[in-house]
Amino acid sequence: MTAIKHALQRDIFTPNDERLLSIVNVCKAGKKKKNCFLCATVTTERPVQVRVVKVKKSDKGDFYKRQMAWELRDLAEVDAKDASKENPEFDLHFEKVYRWVASSTAEKNSFISCIWKLNQRYLRKKVEFVNVSSQLLEESVPSGESQSVAGGDEDALDDYQELNAREEQDIEGMMEVCEYAISNAEAFAEKLSKELQVLDGANIHSIMASEKQVNILMQLLDEALSEVDTIEGKMSSYEEMLQSVKEQMDQISQSNRLIQISNTNNGKLLDEIQFLVNYMDLSKGHIRALQEGDLSSSKGIEACINASEALLQCMNVALRPGHEKLMSVKQQQHLFTELRDTFSRRLTNHLNNVFVHQGHDQSSVLSQHMAELTLPKHSPLHRDLLHYAKLMEWLKNTQREKYEGLSRTYVDYMTRLYEREIKDFFEVAKIKMAGTAKEGKGNKFATLPRKESAFKQETESLHGSSGKLTGSTSSLNKLAVQSSSSRRSQSSSLLDMGNMSASDLDVADRTKFDKIFEQVLSELEPLCLAEQDFISKFFKLQQHPTLAQGEVEESDGVVPSRQPPPGEYRHFISSTEKDMVRLMMNKVFQSIETELNSLITLGDKIDTFHSLYMLVKMSHHVWTAENVDPASYLSTTLGNVLVTVKRNFDKCISGQIRQMEEVKISKKSKVGILPFVTGFEEFAELAETIFRNAERRGDLDKAYVKLIRAVFMNVEKVANESQKTPRDVVMMENFHHIFSTLSHLKISCLETERREAKHKYTDHLQSYVINSLGQPLEKLNHFFEGVEARVAQGVREDEVSYQLAFNKQELRKVIKEYPGKEVKKGLDNLYKKVDKHLCEEESLLQVVWHSMQDEFIRQYKHFEGLIGRCYPGSGITMEFTIGDMLEYFSSIAQSH
Repeated sequence: MTAIKHALQRDIFTPNDERLLSIVNVCKAGKKKKNCFLCATVTTERPVQVRVVKVKKSDKGDFYKRQMAWELRDLAEVDAKDASKENPEFDLHFEKVYRWVASSTAEKNSFISCIWKLNQRYLRKKVEFVNVSSQLLEESVPSGESQSVAGGDEDALDDYQELNAREEQDIEGMMEVCEYAISNAEAFAEKLSKELQVLDGANIHSIMASEKQVNILMQLLDEALSEVDTIEGKMSSYEEMLQSVKEQMDQISQSNRLIQISNTNNGKLLDEIQFLVNYMDLSKGHIRALQEGDLSSSKGIEACINASEALLQCMNVALRPGHEKLMSVKQQQHLFTELRDTFSRRLTNHLNNVFVHQGHDQSSVLSQHMAELTLPKHSPLHRDLLHYAKLMEWLKNTQREKYEGLSRTYVDYMTRLYEREIKDFFEVAKIKMAGTAKEGKGNKFATLPRKESAFKQETESLHGSSGKLTGSTSSLNKLAVQSSSSRRSQSSSLLDMGNMSASDLDVADRTKFDKIFEQVLSELEPLCLAEQDFISKFFKLQQHPTLAQGEVEESDGVVPSRQPPPGEYRHFISSTEKDMVRLMMNKVFQSIETELNSLITLGDKIDTFHSLYMLVKMSHHVWTAENVDPASYLSTTLGNVLVTVKRNFDKCISGQIRQMEEVKISKKSKVGILPFVTGFEEFAELAETIFRNAERRGDLDKAYVKLIRAVFMNVEKVANESQKTPRDVVMMENFHHIFSTLSHLKISCLETERREAKHKYTDHLQSYVINSLGQPLEKLNHFFEGVEARVAQGVREDEVSYQLAFNKQELRKVIKEYPGKEVKKGLDNLYKKVDKHLCEEESLLQVVWHSMQDEFIRQYKHFEGLIGRCYPGSGITMEFTIGDMLEYFSSIAQSH
């Protein structure tokens, strides 16, 4: 093993400036036995690097090569497997675990011991040794002989130096002189020892010969020693002096350090005092404004705003640790708390008084708006109160309970005020809708004569006559009781409209209703928007969620302030400010939705077609409100009311359909144009006028489809039940009227129904003409029907004349029964019958007569053709010509 160690040192490690300290012959555990060497090495240059190198014998020769190297600092653990038994296995934990089996336990222990020493010396016990005998580690401790293990190789190597070139030459020269040195080393060593003794003796004789020089040298040494003692004495005195100076300098340095510490402390103390003075000092002017400031003047309000903001900044200063223990800080905080409480109490009382006075002042203004359909404006109040907006924000951040109390007070007073105003406003609107009163001089109402008491009872119920109202409301209620329905008390229907003329519809009343309803919505919209905007600004309730509690904002030059403690949400306080605005608006205007529904009910009772006007107006205002703010109180309320209006509109359509189904016709008179057909025409004309450029056109289109299908179905129902008028006439006239109406109005969603109406009208016109024309030439028709039947059965046309019932004599006999005079007489009777069947309103007589003329000519040509084909060469012709027929039809039409 020693020879291998020297060979490895020479061939592998010396060229790399490394020294080999320990070596162990190993193979990998559990695999095919391939031996290699693990070497512990250190570098010869500083800083020393310690490595574990794997060396393997080359496959191509007997030399060794370096295969892998690890830094010892990367070694985490050495596991000897068993500390009590001899076991050649051990593990080295680098970046992964390497498992080895040593050729002997002694080599393993020697190698691990070397690693232990290198760890102790260079790595300061970084590597962890597991399952290693404590005795082995104790032997490795550098004491006595055991140090040779740690330093045997290492220290020897520390003293070992390679021969330089000159030394190598001397040794080689000496070995050449003594050639037997290699073959007889003992003789060579003995010779060298003898020569060394000769040299030592010569040296001793030389020294003894120079005794005189030695004595002189000793004398000189004694003198030098005395001089050294003198110098040491002086050096001691100098050292004592320097020690005194050093002590003084140390004292000065300590004094300077204490002064520096004192200055630093004074600077920090000054900064703390400056901080407290700058951010916790409130000027006397601000204190006076908070205690005695005038809250009724603009200057006083501005001074109070500035003082309250300064107070809030002082109270919200983020104090540093320890500030709370200072008496002056406690006193300032107590002063700030008293000022906050005092000013918040003054501000709350003042604003409460403003709210109360405003409620009483507005009551006197109500009488000025009684005769007009207008609502009082609150912009002056809002303008005055907005001066206090910043103070309300301060109150919200400092005294949440008082802020909430003011909110409730404002809502309570404004609720009562708006309730009186809105009720009076809707009373005037209902009276104007019912047409029961008109404006007189001095804002007085003059009542109109009363015709019916039924509508008076409806008005009383709608106006809430069961309960007593005070002030202007009671006077309006009296007017409503005295009013009457001078226009109509029953709802219009399609059936009634069919029996009315255009003047009976009283378009002026509907237009007036439309204007009144639009005026009501136009007055409510700015009122609600203005109030919501005021509440948001005055109570500082922006339309977004509030910041999370504890969130702190910082900016350059501003002292961080702590978040004010949140107050308990009470009453209508919600998790977000947006919800709070909505709840306040719901309470302030809690009567609007009820009054609007009551007004809509009244309008629907006056005339069901009012629902069309209300649907268009309400849809437009909802659309406008949603564009402004989809989540606003106005948008939500109008959306709820729009549902009621849409429901009334649907009821109106359903009522018209129900009346169509219930219609009864007279059995003794001709039907003519059905009332619900003309009613649909007038409804469509009215609806097209109302819904022009409307947002909810889709609702009307759906209603159109429902109505027209009901009209179609009930026209057929009436036609089937008609006894006086033929079914084809009822169908023809009514579908002609429907087709004309749809063509005139050009309703896109009913284009399919328009084509269907035209098809039904054309079919029934043709059917009526064909059925009617069979009567003037009845026998001739029957004769030729028989001829066609024989031909259909397979008889050749030129052989029909040989049939007994259809020979030429029979044909001549039938033709003679219809001379021109008889034909004209039959046509005249037919004209009279058609005239009795048709109604005058639709003016279809000439159309039907012309169609009959065309059909008669077609039949005549058909008969002539059959005579020519079935009776060829017979010379048989009709008693009259086509020219005669045209003259008959023309003369009959002119005569009537």
